[in-house]
Amino acid sequence: MSHSGTTSAGGHARDESVPRVPPPRTSATLDAESDRIAWRLAVDAAGVGAFVWDLVQDRLRWDGRLLELFGLDEESFGGTIESFNRCVHPDDLPRVTDALERAIATCGDYDAEYRVVLPTGDLRWIEARGRALPDDRTGRAVRLVGAAYDTTDVHDGEARVGRVLESMSSAFYQLDREWRFTYVNSEAERLLGQGRARLLGENIWEAFPAAVGSTFETHYREAVATGGPVSFEAHYPAPLDGWYEIRAWPSPEGLAVYFHDISARRAAQDALDRSAHRLALLASVSEDLGDTLDPTEGVSRLATLLVPELGDWCLVTLVQDPQAPDWRRGLRDVAWAHTDETMTGTLTEYASLRLGALADESFLARAVREMASVLLTSDATDQVASVLSPGPARDRLHELAPSSAMIVPLRARGRTVAVVSLFRGRGRRAFSTADQSLLEDIGSRAALALDNARLYASQREVSETLQRSMLTDPPRSEHLEIVTRYAPAGDVARIGGDWYDAFLQQSRGPGGHDVVVVVGDVVGHDVEAAAAMGQLRGLLRGLAVHSGYAPAAVLSGVDTVMRSLQLETTATAVVARFERHPRAGADAGEEVVLRWAHAGHPPALLLMPSGDVRRLADVDDNDLLLGLDPATRRAEQVAFVEPGATLILYTDGLVERRGRDVDDGIDELIHLVRTTAPEAVDVEDLCDRLLDGMIDGTPEDDVALLAVRLRQR
Repeated sequence: MSHSGTTSAGGHARDESVPRVPPPRTSATLDAESDRIAWRLAVDAAGVGAFVWDLVQDRLRWDGRLLELFGLDEESFGGTIESFNRCVHPDDLPRVTDALERAIATCGDYDAEYRVVLPTGDLRWIEARGRALPDDRTGRAVRLVGAAYDTTDVHDGEARVGRVLESMSSAFYQLDREWRFTYVNSEAERLLGQGRARLLGENIWEAFPAAVGSTFETHYREAVATGGPVSFEAHYPAPLDGWYEIRAWPSPEGLAVYFHDISARRAAQDALDRSAHRLALLASVSEDLGDTLDPTEGVSRLATLLVPELGDWCLVTLVQDPQAPDWRRGLRDVAWAHTDETMTGTLTEYASLRLGALADESFLARAVREMASVLLTSDATDQVASVLSPGPARDRLHELAPSSAMIVPLRARGRTVAVVSLFRGRGRRAFSTADQSLLEDIGSRAALALDNARLYASQREVSETLQRSMLTDPPRSEHLEIVTRYAPAGDVARIGGDWYDAFLQQSRGPGGHDVVVVVGDVVGHDVEAAAAMGQLRGLLRGLAVHSGYAPAAVLSGVDTVMRSLQLETTATAVVARFERHPRAGADAGEEVVLRWAHAGHPPALLLMPSGDVRRLADVDDNDLLLGLDPATRRAEQVAFVEPGATLILYTDGLVERRGRDVDDGIDELIHLVRTTAPEAVDVEDLCDRLLDGMIDGTPEDDVALLAVRLRQR
């Protein structure tokens, strides 16, 4: 019996004539189908192609999208791995093959990016990813499945960026978040001194260890931590040994760094700064040393200008006679300075000992004899010690421990006026030829200033000696104490016109001799004024002694003689005469009369025993200057002098100065006499106190001061 149907595996007959009804579609089935459609649409939208490589059958299947990416179709594609290999760019094939073999061997992932050559000859970039699947029984890979997509546009964009980066004059590199180099352009290769093949993947702190803990690391980490760009300049030591201007921008991938080599610019700026500093230092030397006409003060200022500006410590030696047979003759270490105050005592002791301990072949002797600079760039302690005799001087030198030194003679007007010995310690850069050149320039200016001070001092000494030779000591007197003072002006050119004098005059009364005191001032401050002063002083003294005239007549006589001798000069003067007269009445003894006359001179002062101070001339009584009109009538005044009273005569240099006129100065002098007299031990002390209180150091004009005190009986 035939059956119109068949029997199922369960023994039940199935009627083949009944139409097959598909099973009902559940919601899970619909969700799975939707996911596959959505995934397929996403793949298609992304342009992703799929492949399956059957490793057992050695068959390679591509879908239509992948064939399209390779520019092939089913017929032109052979379906084997060899067909694929023929499409890959020869330069990339070894790398792709290695990736495939590694995935197959490990049953792991496959990841590769490579170029393919299209049938048209064009190149296309492909990125492929896949996985090798193992056999359940053997565990060996039997199939490799994956997908690939076109990355040509990405590489074209990167290529354009790369071309821009390579064409930039700026150096550029990119660091990832692990501080590894991920990109280095050609300018960065040049500046960093290393090729990109060596740098890529290298950690920057390992490739450039000197950057660790430096400005570079501080700013790089700041940029990454804050997310903001940084800009700075920094120096990297050898082997690069250069200055760089850096700009760094953080990004999600790491840090992008642009930089320029600015070593040349920094060198030019440093040179400009050094030049400006050099000019400023030279100007400072000229100004500071030009302000003083004291050679000792000048060298002291020079020492403080050089330390610590150019050296750690120095000695300045004055040279009196550079041509002396014994080079030590006339040498004096007159100034020194040390940047470390704790070493000043050691340096002072060394300065007191070294000249006597130096050998004839010493560097100082060479500088004096040969008038040439000496530069010691290293081992200065040992080299200088070798020319010092053993003993305290050498011991002090070892304590000072210089590492480099310069010994430079200071020359002016064809002679060596001083020598500067300048030293640096081990913590400071050694002296260079540039430093030597600078010190020589400083020395030439300092030498001129010091020589000017020397000439000034010499001229001043001659002038003062000449002037003092004309200012004789006052006569001895039993009843009068006479004290004189002369203070020359600070400017040597102003020496000349002031004088004082004291002499005996034959008395016409029973007293025997009267004492005449004079203070005068020739108008002008030069050698001619000094010569005129000598003439007037001699005329007045001779006329007074010979004639016995009273003060007013003496001044009138001088006026007449000046006209007769055609002395074309003018002068101020005050003449006072102390006369002793018997006391009138029954009282025994005598009294002292003071008789005086002025010729345009500041008023004399009379200090009373009570401490009161009296002006001995008013404006109306202060007659014309000497040398103007011989016919003028000279006024004369008389006063009794109490025992213990003091007459004070002075020239205008004591009371007149810049910012203070004569009248104010006289008032100040009267106040000073009144307040100082009680404290003064004697007339000598009183004069010293008046000079100190009125001229405040070096006077602006010559000062002649004369004080006469009537002794107490």
